[in-house]
Amino acid sequence: MTRIAIISDIHGNLTALVSVLKDIEKRGVDQIYCLGDLVGKGPRGSECIELVRKHCDKVIHGNWDVFIRDETDNEIIKWSQSQLTNEDFNYLASLPFHIEFELNGKLIRCFHASPRSVFERIAPEYHPLEKCLSLFQNSEETKSHHSKRTPDIVFYGDIHITLLRSYEIGTLCNVGSVGLDLIDATYVIVDGSYGTNSINFVRVPYDREVELKAARELGMVGYEQYYKEIMYDQFMEMKK
Repeated sequence: MTRIAIISDIHGNLTALVSVLKDIEKRGVDQIYCLGDLVGKGPRGSECIELVRKHCDKVIHGNWDVFIRDETDNEIIKWSQSQLTNEDFNYLASLPFHIEFELNGKLIRCFHASPRSVFERIAPEYHPLEKCLSLFQNSEETKSHHSKRTPDIVFYGDIHITLLRSYEIGTLCNVGSVGLDLIDATYVIVDGSYGTNSINFVRVPYDREVELKAARELGMVGYEQYYKEIMYDQFMEMKK
């Protein structure tokens, strides 16, 4: 295992996911890891779950994968729930919190938002250095609270913004979003083939009009909001 594709934040955007998986196949990676938010916002969460289960070697849950299973009065979320099967809900409930592995002697940890919670949002553009460095901390959730070894490299998703930062304690990488990146569908390849670990961002174009047509044909509740998010990056926080 030397080349790993890391994807995140698909959000039910099947068109983008298919394009990304085709691109990954061309690049000859050894494994694919998914950092959560398979569903929500986009119209085809069930189909995205099916492809992730088929193609990804390791998958963890994101915040949407958690609260999509809760009762809600929100009509948009209720519609998304109606598009999922019981098997889909059971699969989302089975997903672990984090992924951890070693590559060329470096400890690499992957989670959705922070080492403490899928609901703790941290963006280096907006938060102080101390908050960003907390992404390298051990926690009960990562089952490493009592360990002295902290990760050398951290990969996460959630904020839909690609970034690569080097700190004295390690390297921080946000892998971006497959389904809701403004420019193109985005993912990362970490390559340990040559004794060092390189991190490469990949942007994959996809047909947004095809995705929006599918949403309209399904009678998607919240279509206008979805249109604004994938066309203009007008993000709206969803209330449960």
